[in-house]
Amino acid sequence: MTEVSIDAGLNFDNSYAEQLDGFYVSCLGDKAPAPELLRFNHALAETLGLDLAHLQVDEIAAIFSGGTLLKGASPLAQVYAGHQFGGFSPQLGDGRALLLGEVIDQNGERRDIHLKGSGRTPFSRGGDGKAALGPVLREYILGEAMYALNIPTTRALAAVATGENVFRDTPLPGAVLARVAASHLRVGTFQFFAAQNEAEKVKQLADYTIQRHYPELNDTKDRYLGLLRTVCDRQAALLARWMCVGFIHGVMNTDNMTLSGETIDYGPCAFMERYDPATVFSSIDKQGRYAYGNQSAMAQWNLARFAETLLPLINSDDDEAVRRATDEIVAFKARYLKYWLDAMRTKLGLTTVEECDLNLVNTLLNTMQGQNVDFTLFFRRLSEAVHGKTDAVFALFDAPEKFGPWHEQWSERLARDPVDLNARVASMNAINPIYIPRNHKVEEALHAAEKDANYTPFETLMTVLAKPFEQRDGLDDYAVPAPADFGPYQTFCGT
Repeated sequence: MTEVSIDAGLNFDNSYAEQLDGFYVSCLGDKAPAPELLRFNHALAETLGLDLAHLQVDEIAAIFSGGTLLKGASPLAQVYAGHQFGGFSPQLGDGRALLLGEVIDQNGERRDIHLKGSGRTPFSRGGDGKAALGPVLREYILGEAMYALNIPTTRALAAVATGENVFRDTPLPGAVLARVAASHLRVGTFQFFAAQNEAEKVKQLADYTIQRHYPELNDTKDRYLGLLRTVCDRQAALLARWMCVGFIHGVMNTDNMTLSGETIDYGPCAFMERYDPATVFSSIDKQGRYAYGNQSAMAQWNLARFAETLLPLINSDDDEAVRRATDEIVAFKARYLKYWLDAMRTKLGLTTVEECDLNLVNTLLNTMQGQNVDFTLFFRRLSEAVHGKTDAVFALFDAPEKFGPWHEQWSERLARDPVDLNARVASMNAINPIYIPRNHKVEEALHAAEKDANYTPFETLMTVLAKPFEQRDGLDDYAVPAPADFGPYQTFCGT
């Protein structure tokens, strides 16, 4: 990054850099040889207060490739540790990323502006610090799709081609992603300092997290236990939302779990099509640790690692600290189940609560398994069945007769849940998307961009995914699963 800086009108207030000395290393991004702006999120930029009127396209590309400093920014690479597929790495950190700084946006909210793929840092561990175009566009697609689905997430601000190749198995076009988040504080951030036995820094980090994300805890008794409880609640709500749209993160390591409760780091992630709780897309998840059906349990496991870092702050008596923290971790399952079941009721068109509802949902999922039922299409077509149009939803099953008994149970349950039929359908369609990032459509967009510099499929897909609940003419191809010849799907970290 050059020393030249551009005033883009952003209201920087870099609390992480100013308050957490020793938690990062200041560094600059590389100057890309020929930065080219591929996509820019104008609506998000305006929310951040970015002064677009005074910026040229080439200036935006230079800024968000890491090559030109923003006035007020304080670029740094954060240090953290993490359990990766269950094994602990005591030092990870931003090996290919930079936190440019924090902006107070137009709504008075503090937001990180972060680059991914901007070059080597002290935490690169022998890597080149760069990112390939495909993974950058994948994160852009998936992050913005999750935002449109009303799921807490980091967001894409810009995708910039660097004009150079990065070398993986083969040379690939390089790119940088600029993303925005409530923060990049992770479970792994706490783990790094706890593993170093730096209790004061763990406390400093906990106080900072409370002040930044949960200031309502400031004057409460047992504020550190409250931090654990609140983070558990945020993650329970997040995981329930993932599960209800069939999202599979793929790398739920502790360094990929945020304290803010946002989805972060879209590497080998994908959306499940055929319902199967054992679904795995990540090429490196050989044992299915982060399979669809394991995600809530893995979130609980990650939170237990977070709890371990807070034990000295929760209580000076070790046994009492463990007991109280364990209670919160155990309670995660019930928290998650409540969020998930409430959402599943809405997906099924239910507006009241009955004890039988959990059994109704579980029976449905058991009925779907092994029947090659598309998860997204099933719930969308179920809304048609409210008006008695059942052919389309029955047709999703290999053996439609197996769906009959559950359909009867559901119809009886709806009869005890009186509500205007049109209102029921509207509420179902507001939570059950018709368009998700279908794996074959994502790959089609990435292939065209990487191989032919053709961004039309990418732009079209972004337009479709921006309104996932609104069925539109001419988009039938975006609402159906991959064709049979697409074959088994695998995703890769890639960056």
